[in-house]
Amino acid sequence: MNGAANGLALIFYGTLLAIISAAWWGVLIGCVGRWNLAVALLGGTVGAAVMVWIFVALLHVPNGYRC
Repeated sequence: MNGAANGLALIFYGTLLAIISAAWWGVLIGCVGRWNLAVALLGGTVGAAVMVWIFVALLHVPNGYRC
């Protein structure tokens, strides 16, 4: 039960970080790229990947949940 709860928490927080970072980086890169939609989408994707990597790699998630 505890392992399942940890897995659900990891999925929830990872998804939350991905959504927040996609919005943040999309807006930031979109402004830098003069509101270019392709640049904003690329920035959002890269930002989401970086934030999830930080969450998984740097916060030392238990070994069973490492990517």
